[in-house]
Amino acid sequence: MRSLRIELPEKLATEAESLVKAGWFQNTDELIRMALMEFLRHHRLELTEHFMREDIEWALGQKKCAD
Repeated sequence: MRSLRIELPEKLATEAESLVKAGWFQNTDELIRMALMEFLRHHRLELTEHFMREDIEWALGQKKCAD
């Protein structure tokens, strides 16, 4: 497993700790993993389309430079 270091605003960190203390998650690492998985699940198509559009725009820009 890969390790990441993140910084959270104080209010968000406090809310995360409250959810752990209430027993919803084993620890904040689990909460953050779950939140990221849910974000990606809900936005995967939108993110894919966004990156594809960026790639196409870049390629078209390169073609114009070559002409």
